[in-house]
Amino acid sequence: MQLATIFRRALLAAGLSLCLTAQAQLTAGKDYVPVQPPQPTDSGGKIEVLEFFWYGCPHCNNLQPSLQAWLKRKPADVELKHVPAVFQDSWLPLTRAYYTIEAMGLVGKLHQEMFATLHRQRVQLRDANAIFDWAASKGVDRKKFADTYNSFGVNGRTQRSIELTRKYDIPGTPALVIDGKYLTAPSMTLKDRVVDYDRFFQVVDALIAEARKGKKGK
Repeated sequence: MQLATIFRRALLAAGLSLCLTAQAQLTAGKDYVPVQPPQPTDSGGKIEVLEFFWYGCPHCNNLQPSLQAWLKRKPADVELKHVPAVFQDSWLPLTRAYYTIEAMGLVGKLHQEMFATLHRQRVQLRDANAIFDWAASKGVDRKKFADTYNSFGVNGRTQRSIELTRKYDIPGTPALVIDGKYLTAPSMTLKDRVVDYDRFFQVVDALIAEARKGKKGK
């Protein structure tokens, strides 16, 4: 999706920059957008990174290899949380699918499998029954998956995703929010119209460093 909203909102911050590390000087409105007002986090004192994604988004799928590599080297005081964004009702089945996978403790097994099914195998999972069949094909008890999908807990988490998408004014997917204070996205680090993922994660690391400095100052 387009990130025009980010740049309109960032006009208020034009000219501002953060000298975050010796390697990077980031400019508000170009590399990131300040979240206004900053939002509280719930990561037990760790630096929270929220990944707003949608399984059906090809850009989210393209991010996964670089994101998985970053997760292997991220600092110990950083916690990544997946948040399925919701922009329209047609996104809800796959949002509920993620929270079902999470509730059943299957993120490690099925999270990347869902991306592969949709983007490499080109299988369409547009409704609940198709998702239940897919889960069963991966060796998961279909009834247990369906019961969890329709549970009160998954309902609540799905509603929370809707609220977070609005609260952070997420303009498109994928997008990362660093510690409730900074929003950045791969589409903000284009090089010759192609995402520079190395640069993107330099931005992420620099924003994490700034968030860490803020925590130490408290």
